[in-house]
Amino acid sequence: MTGKAIERRLRSLADATIAEQHLRFFKCGPGQYGEGDVFLGIMVPTMRTLSKEFTPIPVAEAVVLLQSKWHEARLVALLILVRKYERGDEATRDEIYRSYLANTHRINNWDLVDASAPNIAGAHLLGRDRKPLYDLARSESLWERRIAIIATQHFIRHDDFADTLAIAAILLDDGHDLIHKAAGWMLREVGKRNQPALERFLRKHAKRMPRAMLRYAIERFPPELLTRYMAR
Repeated sequence: MTGKAIERRLRSLADATIAEQHLRFFKCGPGQYGEGDVFLGIMVPTMRTLSKEFTPIPVAEAVVLLQSKWHEARLVALLILVRKYERGDEATRDEIYRSYLANTHRINNWDLVDASAPNIAGAHLLGRDRKPLYDLARSESLWERRIAIIATQHFIRHDDFADTLAIAAILLDDGHDLIHKAAGWMLREVGKRNQPALERFLRKHAKRMPRAMLRYAIERFPPELLTRYMAR
């Protein structure tokens, strides 16, 4: 099956009511972060099921699907690529990773990033030079910066925290709330596995952290400790 054929299949499942709800939820109005995106109105469980059905398609056809104007088509493309990466040989994984970085302009909302960055970019760089993530962290693109920090979730799962902490420090002065929340979320994930490492970061940076980043990072702290940090 081709990427275009999958898009036609998805269009046959469109639901205008759900699509309208998604336009509001993903902030697609004028001046909002998702401005210009369009939705078919398909729920995530359905898309996950379809991605399993379509996993055998070539990487190139998944990349074709990723070019779709429809948000759901891009998400299905990314879910396919994640599944193919997990099951692929080294050559397939390298092709998927390179295709992923070449198409970050199509990974243009937080759900698309979060569903793919750890399991493609993060997984590919686990045993490699992490410099590509630092380049993304300094990008003018909101979504590339989010890819940079969310990709480190894969490292955290392997008790490797250094890049999460370093990239979070780069993003301290970021101007976008979606980055504040993403960095705080990843810091919280570090804290679940190594609270002393998180507290060392907080002792150094808490006073200048955006409030949302700090709030997300310390969400699981005991009330007394949480209050102390928020008071900073």
